[in-house]
Amino acid sequence: MSKLVFRYGAMGASKSANALMVQFNYKERGMNAILLKPACENRDGAKIIKSRMGLSAECEFVEDFLSQDLGARFAREKVDAIIIDEAQFLSPDQVDAFADVVDDYHIPVLCYGLRTDFQSHLFPGSKRLLELSDNLEEIPTICWCGKKARFVARIVNGKKVEEGEQFALGGNDSYVALCRKHFRSGMIGPSFDD
Repeated sequence: MSKLVFRYGAMGASKSANALMVQFNYKERGMNAILLKPACENRDGAKIIKSRMGLSAECEFVEDFLSQDLGARFAREKVDAIIIDEAQFLSPDQVDAFADVVDDYHIPVLCYGLRTDFQSHLFPGSKRLLELSDNLEEIPTICWCGKKARFVARIVNGKKVEEGEQFALGGNDSYVALCRKHFRSGMIGPSFDD
């Protein structure tokens, strides 16, 4: 049975690596899983999904994929699954379109992304995925203290910032995963008193 799945986690939870491994598993079995990402996500270059641990693969842009006649594409190309990285950057309308792919074409759509931004607010795409997905799966990671990290803090000059645009690309240099206690306190690492 085809499902819309949202697998979410904080920064460093290996979401991209997980997406790439799932696509590899399909490929290894002779199946076709299409990799997608929103065009705004260009840290690793256009049409590339790359994990922090070095796994990478070519992908298509969500916008290009959805602009084509999907019925015609699915008629000429067998598609066993669609895998979307950085799904937090999807628009609600794009999420609706992927729900239609699941329901109308019986193709599973697996979405990987952040649940909330650096202010602990839902991204619009993540909100819609939480509303529509058949399965919600948290990919865990840990805070510097060892507790489960569910929040992402934006870091500027070694300090957590509370204001700014919701969308700002960055990696370990700009974001850190924290538990709720340390997210709320702004403590991004252990402090050592001399």
